[in-house]
Amino acid sequence: MSKRVLILSAGVGSGHNMAGGVIEKFLNATPGVYADIVDVLELSNDAYQYLYGKTYFKLVDAVPWLVGWGYDSNDPPFKLKKPVEMFDRLNTMGTVKRIKGFNPDVVVCTHFLPARLAALLQARAVIDAPIFVATTDYDFQGLWLNPPFSRIFVARAETKAYMEAIGVPADRLTASGIPVRPLFGEPVDTDAVRERYDLDASKPLLLLSAGAAGGSYTTAVVKQTLRMTSKFQAVVICGHNAELKSEVETLVAGREDDYRVLGYSTDMPDLMRIASLFVGKPGGLSSSECMAAGLPMVLIKPIPGQEDRNSDYLLESGAAVKCNYENTIGYKIDEVLAEPGRLERMAANARRIGHADAAETVAAAVADDNAPPLWITQEARESMVAASEAGISVVDLPAEQRLRTLYHRDSGRSAAVLTEGQLDSLVAQQAARFGDGTVTISVEDLLNQRRWRRSDPDLLHELRRAMGQSTEATFDLR
Repeated sequence: MSKRVLILSAGVGSGHNMAGGVIEKFLNATPGVYADIVDVLELSNDAYQYLYGKTYFKLVDAVPWLVGWGYDSNDPPFKLKKPVEMFDRLNTMGTVKRIKGFNPDVVVCTHFLPARLAALLQARAVIDAPIFVATTDYDFQGLWLNPPFSRIFVARAETKAYMEAIGVPADRLTASGIPVRPLFGEPVDTDAVRERYDLDASKPLLLLSAGAAGGSYTTAVVKQTLRMTSKFQAVVICGHNAELKSEVETLVAGREDDYRVLGYSTDMPDLMRIASLFVGKPGGLSSSECMAAGLPMVLIKPIPGQEDRNSDYLLESGAAVKCNYENTIGYKIDEVLAEPGRLERMAANARRIGHADAAETVAAAVADDNAPPLWITQEARESMVAASEAGISVVDLPAEQRLRTLYHRDSGRSAAVLTEGQLDSLVAQQAARFGDGTVTISVEDLLNQRRWRRSDPDLLHELRRAMGQSTEATFDLR
């Protein structure tokens, strides 16, 4: 029988669905695996889709500072307000029905909304399937952390280190990169692509992207490139915006040798692999595709929050430059092109941090890893919040708030995270017997400790779930 994998995404922008789609292709090419992908917004009502999708981008245009504030305020994990959680649940009942009907052996989430929903269903024993979460930006944001889960895939090693510092066990984290199509890391017939678009190999090639929807800022970028002093050619991708394409074609009239103006293109992987510079926004997927292709970036108008942080990482890595002023984009590009060897160094840095194999890494883990869920007690979550908000490691919290992790003795897998104070309570009630760094827990002992059961029901619940079907389990304690 095939392992049934349900991939849950959300069509807020195109990146989450693209990441899910790539993972789906790898899984369906894996013997013994059947995968299907669902956009949870498509299973909700029209009003919720509009609110969750288009309203977000309207806020980005009208009050970007508010978007940034909302992102930062939810940066620590477990901070989402209960009314928001309840509103999301009420509007995602179609997804719940789809999950039950599919009866998955594994759930993969490429957006935090379905990750939260899947975790809730597992906590309520509605589903019994490992939950894998593949994040789609370079920095980790607290909304993605929704226990119980089996594994979280993050974009880079520093993000993994951050999550370990706030208490997530290292064996539940993989620094995989962001899932992109693997062909971005493969060789391309450069001469054939240049011939296809009549491009001059002696000139640097700028790739100006307006995104799938066709961003209006593209005309401002094109106007500035018209005044550049460096020799170049440019391919301008206008997406599905026919009006924008017409405007750009009018702008570059008389300079047709220097510009190729396209609408929506399925040829982006080829163009990205032969281009010298990508000019556009630092979305998680587009940035990851550029890095996999070894394509340096000129960053413009990042969305406050995740795109600002994507920018920070790309700049720190030497793979991009950022335009802090909207009227100096041409100047910035000229500056990069004029410095001998700079493009080559930036391209090398991009390739160094690129992860063309990220989707394959995720799919391989999903196909082979049957890790039981990790349970995190409510008090442990509060410690994680405290550490995140204070910018410190959980080991630097007051003694009772520090975290301890129980690891299954047989498998070596982390099973549950609890606080030092909860552990002391457990020992005081003699619900555990300690040996050399181990703790043996008996369900019968736990149920018989009525006083402790009343005083710490959360811990009882988490430990019982962590033990699975066992009536007694031995854990390593770290």
